[in-house]
Amino acid sequence: MSTRTVVHLLRHGEVFNPGGVLYGRLPGFPLSELGEQMAQRAAEALADRDVTIVISSPLERAQQTASPVGAHHGITVGIDPRIIEADNVFEGKRVSIGDGALRNPKTWRHLYNPFTPSWGEHYVDLAGRMRAAVAAAREAARGHEAVLVSHQLPIWIARLDAEQRRFVHDPRRRQCNLASLTSLSFDDDTLVAITYTEPSADLIRQRAAEKAAEKLSQKSSRQASRG
Repeated sequence: MSTRTVVHLLRHGEVFNPGGVLYGRLPGFPLSELGEQMAQRAAEALADRDVTIVISSPLERAQQTASPVGAHHGITVGIDPRIIEADNVFEGKRVSIGDGALRNPKTWRHLYNPFTPSWGEHYVDLAGRMRAAVAAAREAARGHEAVLVSHQLPIWIARLDAEQRRFVHDPRRRQCNLASLTSLSFDDDTLVAITYTEPSADLIRQRAAEKAAEKLSQKSSRQASRG
């Protein structure tokens, strides 16, 4: 008879980032107040699960997200550097389309290859370290469930790897929202299912509505000042 083990890949909650930069592995980017609510939502979503191991990326925002999950289950949160955020040459810069670093021709030399990619950690290396971390968690939680708190790109690449899909992708189409759960179910060592849930979906919609209202207000103010 096979043994069922589940490894949950939990993305951290919203980060306090008033400058709108790509924070990557930089220190000093904790969860926002909303991000802390998201962490609690994740803990509630996992409350009735048979969680025996909680592991976090070394970064502050991931540890803050892992903390309520570990506390609920009476588990000390471990740290695994293999699930840290991907390295990126644009750390600390604004990288929105038509904004910031991407408008500077000097940075374009980093954009020549989207398949590797040329601007950061190679996808194959990222997939390899995430695969190893998931395998270690699966072994340690054999017959139970583990939670790995990581970041959007590592989790998405881990999923593409598990599904044997190409790594190159449009970042806007990643199914890995804030504080979401990508759950890998194994029978013994064989992956049998991948499920995706968003415990904080309503909080994300609320934040999106607030940002839209703020932009509208700013636009109205600019138009009024011109008049």
